[in-house]
Amino acid sequence: MNQSIYQDQQIHEECGVFGVFNVDKASELTYYALHAMQHRGQEGCGIVSTDGEKLYGHRGMGLVKETFHEQELRACKGNFAIGHVRYSTAGGSGPNNVQPFMFNHSTGDFGLCHNGNIVNSKQIREKLERNGSIFQSTSDTEILAHLVKKNATRSRLESIKEALNILIGGFAFLIITKDKLYAMRDKNGLRPLSIGKLQDGYVISSETCAFDVIGAEFIRDVLPGEIVTFSKNKVTSCFYTEDTCHKICAMEYIYFSRPDSDICGINVHASRKMAGKVLAQEAPVDADIVIGVPDSSLSAAVGYAEESGIPYEVGLIKNKYMGRTFIEPSQELRDKGVRMKLSPVRSIVKGKRIILIDDSIVRGTTSTKIVKMLRDMGASEVHMRIASPPMISPCFYGVDTSTYDELISAFHNVEEVRKITGCDSLAFISMEGLKRAIGLNDMCMACFSGNYPTELFDSIKDANKETKF
Repeated sequence: MNQSIYQDQQIHEECGVFGVFNVDKASELTYYALHAMQHRGQEGCGIVSTDGEKLYGHRGMGLVKETFHEQELRACKGNFAIGHVRYSTAGGSGPNNVQPFMFNHSTGDFGLCHNGNIVNSKQIREKLERNGSIFQSTSDTEILAHLVKKNATRSRLESIKEALNILIGGFAFLIITKDKLYAMRDKNGLRPLSIGKLQDGYVISSETCAFDVIGAEFIRDVLPGEIVTFSKNKVTSCFYTEDTCHKICAMEYIYFSRPDSDICGINVHASRKMAGKVLAQEAPVDADIVIGVPDSSLSAAVGYAEESGIPYEVGLIKNKYMGRTFIEPSQELRDKGVRMKLSPVRSIVKGKRIILIDDSIVRGTTSTKIVKMLRDMGASEVHMRIASPPMISPCFYGVDTSTYDELISAFHNVEEVRKITGCDSLAFISMEGLKRAIGLNDMCMACFSGNYPTELFDSIKDANKETKF
């Protein structure tokens, strides 16, 4: 099995979606938008478009710039399009799971893509297969297509409503037909989805940073439980359920989203910077410099430095040309993986008492190696400050931490984690401090609290299968 040249110890969000309605060269706009959201998934990508008569599509494994060239974009005709970047959590890796999916049906062909995770997918899939459905992928995204096709006697919108009421989990779906585009969000609002205006049409995106790239103007977020339908003559909205609430995933602010994105009206950079300020208030320490782990922790590091009055320095450099590789690395190269990705600046860290800011500690492997690297470069002290609470529970809504075994804080308290990582002191932001930093009281913080906003079905049982008690 081909692997990255270093073992990736980071957490990953499942993917990002983007849609274009009634704008010329829709596939080209989608290409640039997907490129802006490449951080949400590097495994595979795809685009499905329509010229009003038929659907066109292309998808493949790899980065957006590797999968799409002028020929592929020219083949995706029309002024409607949807696109997707993928990092697999549910369903696993492979070309069959790359989205958007395309389906042929007597009621009309359609394309479909999805960001998130459906926690009752196993139960729905088994029932559909018993009733004769044949799946072409192992992705939970395909379940919605089978539910929609099952209700062929009803209108497309009514079929979508009925299908969404069966699904439980966190999701943002886009569906494209030859003359319509549907955008929908789960009833808890766990996964983000925004609408923008461009020329005489509209765009829909997992992150607002994509709007800035293509020159679109943000209008509003798709609301929890809402279905927005874009058709030739009008844009309409309806809700598939009245049982809705706002539970945006806190990790969108902490790690996943780009700093220049606004999620639920709150800028990601500003919330991370405020988290650093709160950390400085909650966990001060005497030191010489503050440094951050590139890239998602830099805003928090700046905030900590400003609040504490301790100088901010660039003490770690990220190799932005690491890229992907398809060679089979030796264990020796894997062990050097973090050093290949991050390099301490010796002249900055040597002899210094360092406050090291990171967004989270998941497995602890990367943190341990970074602390060791800084000590090897001559740091006299390393104090870790984490801009999120300890992750004690798996996520089942589209993040690849689905078992307790993957979470060091599920089995170790703060002092034990400090000893394992080798730092001189360790502190995490409090739950209340994080809420204050982001400016929201009502978010999904299940990975920090174990309090999940939905039923979990077999998910929690499966998460316990391999844990080492």
